[in-house]
Amino acid sequence: MAGRIRASDIEEVKRRTNLAELVGDYVTLKNAGADSMKGLCPFHDERSPSFHVRPVLGYFHCFGCGESGDAFTFLQRMDHLTFTETVERLAARAHYVLTYEEGSFTREDGPNRARLLAANQVAAAFFIEQLASEEAAVAREFLAGRGFDAAACERFGVGYGPRGWDGMTGHLRAKGYTPQELVQSGLASEGQRGAYDRFRGRIVWPIRDTSGQTLGFGARKLYDDDNGPKYLNTPETPVYHKSQVLYGLDLAKKAISRGKRAVVVEGYTDVMACHLAGVDTAVATCGTAFGKDHIAVLRRIMGDDSAAEVVFTFDPDEAGQKAALRAFAEEKRFTAQTYVAVAPEGLDPSDLRQHRGDEAVRELFTRKVPLFEFALRQSIARFDLNSVEGRVSALREAAPIIAEIKDPSIRPGYARELARMLGVELGEVQHAVRGAEAAKRGQQGRPGAGQQSGQQRAAGPQVGYGARQTAGPQRPAAQNGADRFGPRPEAGAPTDPWQGGGDTLGDPPTARRIGLSTLRNAPTTRLERDALMAMLQQPEGVGTDLMHQAVTAQVWDPELRVVRDAMAAALPALGAPGWLEAVLGATPETHQGLIRELAMVPIPERRVEHLVAYARGVVVSLLDRDLVELKRELLARHQRIGDPSDAAARRIQQQLAALEAARRSLREE
Repeated sequence: MAGRIRASDIEEVKRRTNLAELVGDYVTLKNAGADSMKGLCPFHDERSPSFHVRPVLGYFHCFGCGESGDAFTFLQRMDHLTFTETVERLAARAHYVLTYEEGSFTREDGPNRARLLAANQVAAAFFIEQLASEEAAVAREFLAGRGFDAAACERFGVGYGPRGWDGMTGHLRAKGYTPQELVQSGLASEGQRGAYDRFRGRIVWPIRDTSGQTLGFGARKLYDDDNGPKYLNTPETPVYHKSQVLYGLDLAKKAISRGKRAVVVEGYTDVMACHLAGVDTAVATCGTAFGKDHIAVLRRIMGDDSAAEVVFTFDPDEAGQKAALRAFAEEKRFTAQTYVAVAPEGLDPSDLRQHRGDEAVRELFTRKVPLFEFALRQSIARFDLNSVEGRVSALREAAPIIAEIKDPSIRPGYARELARMLGVELGEVQHAVRGAEAAKRGQQGRPGAGQQSGQQRAAGPQVGYGARQTAGPQRPAAQNGADRFGPRPEAGAPTDPWQGGGDTLGDPPTARRIGLSTLRNAPTTRLERDALMAMLQQPEGVGTDLMHQAVTAQVWDPELRVVRDAMAAALPALGAPGWLEAVLGATPETHQGLIRELAMVPIPERRVEHLVAYARGVVVSLLDRDLVELKRELLARHQRIGDPSDAAARRIQQQLAALEAARRSLREE
């Protein structure tokens, strides 16, 4: 087995990795200032973006949950990789060849994710190759009959699994993969005689993540003597989790991000039909119902724009009705508006394209109706509205749907619509809706039900010396003159939920999380905070001379004093790669979260060309404060002497003159 990756190669991979592009494969980022981008955190559920990325610095930080790190950390946590697998993945992404040193290094126990992902890639190529074989004529005929030619199959990576028991396993074993790896990847099943092909005699679709990496497969049976299910998917594996993937998202993510619209269909061929018809925002679940994890994936791509749209397609049968109600149950997790599109005669997008053409598919999504309206109609459809019992049961079923509508201004209108559909008095419907709302409030009032979620945490604070301080979004209003960071909590007081979960880079929990929100509310503290922030983020811009002077400046806040001392200890690393790591290495664990926040908060200067001027200016202000204080002391001493001709008085006058010259020099800097 290969040895340890050479350290210089690891640094080179990190240097070549664009953190914004890497994160952009998972999260839609927006500009938040010079060298600063933000989006919804992929590590916790939130409504206001608190996840910040600094591409030049090469770091990310979430002010909601506290997650921080570099490109390696991000990919490790997103895809659950070991460090070695992460470096290998990023090296392949950057087309960089790694060098391994000899040694006794071995990987962690358990399945090797990089090997499993590579096996899926090899299998995908094998299936594509097999689609051109003589045996696959029936598969090509099936696809052609549904309007999918060779070019369409190539675009979506469609393939064919041969009918034999070991065609694919034999091919991968010849490539060096073990039977155990094939079973762990879900490509093979384990039998009494060993591993055998899982996808036999089937059309196969690759299921990829947003970066295009194949995680698993979905397959449809073709032959009558196949006793398996119509659709067969990769089982849960170390790399494939069906509740967290959407088929077609690798192809649709850019269009979804750009247009703020996603179309959720029910099958692989539906996704193909939509994309080929020009609806390039279509995705589908993979053998499971649409759930909260899928919502989180889409929200990270779309962002939380209230004008965004998610359009579902459901079959008009009983299964489709249940799917619609399940989707509505999770609808409140979306900030986007949700709709349903149902094709004429109950045709799905694939059948609609096959029988009526591309234009019919495009028109389907222009006839969308709000999801709650569709759910309302579906909820009462199974009751006999000609009987009193049926109307009462239908009202009992439909009232909670109206109570769950996010926009309270349209609830009265749908209450009237429900009264019309049921043929009952409006007052009866309003009474039932109020009862449903009261029941919902009662559930929310139970112990644990009202705990603040990550969605309620505020975005990362925007700060700056000389800037007017305003409260961060969704944070409770500050009192007693506190700025957006809030007053220091009293000893033993519970931690403000807005502050998040503290440092999460493996640090043990502390009694009190030290961060920007715990700093004192005072002009002196704000100046110290902004100067240290500039020194962390723009050390080259501040300059070596000013940096050496600034780490000796007086810092009154005890927490920020720790930061200043850490930077003083890390000065030998100034100007070299790894400045932030050096500062963190010199910082006690209790204050490392504060360091990361100071390094990630956007500097309040949106123009890159003015960053250096801002950074130097705020550091000069910190140093000038020391000189002003010294001047005040000298003037007081001079006044106490009384006699201006005294030798001591003359020395003080000389010192004052030198001090003023130093201040002028600083201002010129």
